[in-house]
Amino acid sequence: MAKGGFPGGMGMGNMNNLMKQAKKMQEQMLKMQQELEEKTVEASVGGGVVSVVANGKKEIMEITIKPEVVDPDDIEMLQDLILAAVNEAIRKADEMVQSEMSKLTGGLGMPPGLF
Repeated sequence: MAKGGFPGGMGMGNMNNLMKQAKKMQEQMLKMQQELEEKTVEASVGGGVVSVVANGKKEIMEITIKPEVVDPDDIEMLQDLILAAVNEAIRKADEMVQSEMSKLTGGLGMPPGLF
């Protein structure tokens, strides 16, 4: 190792450049996260009788239930439909976030679920 230097010839200029790139990426990620809060996905089940809207933070924003699916004698079916729609909306929100992240990271090989 060179006296007072970094191994492999990595000088301070390269380190400063790397830090600038990391800061820029962090700023881009914060901006993207704010944008994802406003983007939504929708999932419907049962031929559209139950639909759920979620945002990029995986928060449920809206649930719509058509009156014809409400049967007091079969509450379990309605519960199952709501559960399926919520899970599908969250899955779609995850896909949206991963898609946006891959645009930002550009194949840096970041592990899934890191963000």
